[in-house]
Amino acid sequence: MADKIIRIATRQSPLALWQAEHVAELLVRAVPGVRMQLVKMVTRGDKILDAPLAKVGGKGLFVKELEQGMLENLADIAVHSMKDVPVDFPEGLHLAAILLREDPTDAFVSNRYSMLNELPPNARIGTSSLRRQCQIKEKFPDAEVIPLRGNVNTRLSKLDAGDYDAIILASAGLIRLGMAERITQSLDTSVSLPAIGQGAIGIECRVDDLEINEILQTLHDAGTGLCVSAERAMNARLNGGCQVPIAGFAQLQDGQIAMRGLVGNPDGSVLYRAERKGGLDQGVVIGQQIAEDLLAQGADKILQALFH
Repeated sequence: MADKIIRIATRQSPLALWQAEHVAELLVRAVPGVRMQLVKMVTRGDKILDAPLAKVGGKGLFVKELEQGMLENLADIAVHSMKDVPVDFPEGLHLAAILLREDPTDAFVSNRYSMLNELPPNARIGTSSLRRQCQIKEKFPDAEVIPLRGNVNTRLSKLDAGDYDAIILASAGLIRLGMAERITQSLDTSVSLPAIGQGAIGIECRVDDLEINEILQTLHDAGTGLCVSAERAMNARLNGGCQVPIAGFAQLQDGQIAMRGLVGNPDGSVLYRAERKGGLDQGVVIGQQIAEDLLAQGADKILQALFH
């Protein structure tokens, strides 16, 4: 492998670069003599900062250009936050590895209040995630949920400027950027159920690039892979993008996969919940069953209303 160069397609946000550099480091350790090159790209999701992602075609906004780069042989692999990765891949590309999951929780970040339950009823809470919004509004119907876009640093500076009483971010992003001390409270998954794939990093590559596929296999974490597959199976059945009020979280418990799913009305008035358990080989089925349970309760009406 001496002198082999692996080109990584990445977005240019600090978090995306951290993830790409992390994968580069793992690959250098795994493959003697390999050299890494970052191919920095701008995606449509990075350009559109003034509109909610759900309105501009939530699915794949942060990955399409990276995928195009691989199909045009400008890059060999792309590194993604799994929660941004659409259910379907372009022909010729696939997910080759999922890394060990970081903390999957949502983080409550505030300079004024030490926990979510201390917020006043009419608190100003920053998030652009409909999933987080519906779970917050269920607990705080009078809260003012204010859109919050931009990278992690931008969001924190808006909080620090006093625009919000609190903001909700992914714990994993803050931990990876060395800002774990900004996490005021890690929200238990029973309080805020995470997004599909939250905290997990996935590596995508060309299906026919056998050498790269073999190398990436060494980075794959089987347990995380099983859980994320279950979550993505639920999402696929619900036709969910990354900007819909869908939450799904699977974990390994006593040799089984235990998973919970949720679909909510963005205003918090209705939340449907379902949970299932099963064997390690049952992940995809469990995810699909949870989706069916949610649909039977009426989740499809919420999802259809958002797309019309």
